[in-house]
Amino acid sequence: MAAEKAIEVSAEIKDEVAAKTMTATAHLKVRQLILDNKWPPGYQATEQEVASMLGMSRTPVREALMRLQQDGLVSVVPRHGMRVLPVSPSDMKEIYDILTSLESTAAELAAARHLTEEQLKGLERATADMDKALERDDLDRWAQADARFHEQLLELSGNKMLKSVVLNFIDRAHRVRMLTLKMRPKPVNSTRDHAELVNAIRAGDVEKAGTIHREHRRRAGRELLDLLERLGLNHL
Repeated sequence: MAAEKAIEVSAEIKDEVAAKTMTATAHLKVRQLILDNKWPPGYQATEQEVASMLGMSRTPVREALMRLQQDGLVSVVPRHGMRVLPVSPSDMKEIYDILTSLESTAAELAAARHLTEEQLKGLERATADMDKALERDDLDRWAQADARFHEQLLELSGNKMLKSVVLNFIDRAHRVRMLTLKMRPKPVNSTRDHAELVNAIRAGDVEKAGTIHREHRRRAGRELLDLLERLGLNHL
């Protein structure tokens, strides 16, 4: 009996792990469709339609959509499916206020850890890739390298909760940043800021690291919000 009970418990655990994996996969796929603007703001689909597109059952899709609603990317209406939420200039202002504060804290935490050259390699590589992309006028690759830099910075802060919170808001800003990337000045200042930040972190200069990144995020937020206002874009 004990052996049979153990087998039953083991099967239940496997089923639970499989269900969580399917939900995570559905969440990742739908999130990427939204961030890549393949599902633009206002896009609507029923739960069954999403499940069919992903080739999954409705249960993991339903759970994934609820997670995406918590992330602020969709709204879910029972029995009607989901709608991709737009992002307004006021949303972006609030998001950049949060990013300016919390990412600057991440920069300070990273500097305080007195990181090794090995630990700094990810930031160095991302910065170098940003430079190369700008030389080739490849803004898509620049944006990919920039995203890697910010994620690596959050990782090096050593604070997992901080990383989780900030990445959620970076996701919410991503669509607007990508839609407006080629409308803004060439981001040479951002690449320069990143290089200076790496040097401050390397030197263990907590105050300088925080100041550099705080000004970086403030300027980026101002440039983006000014652009949205000039273009009269109220929702993206």
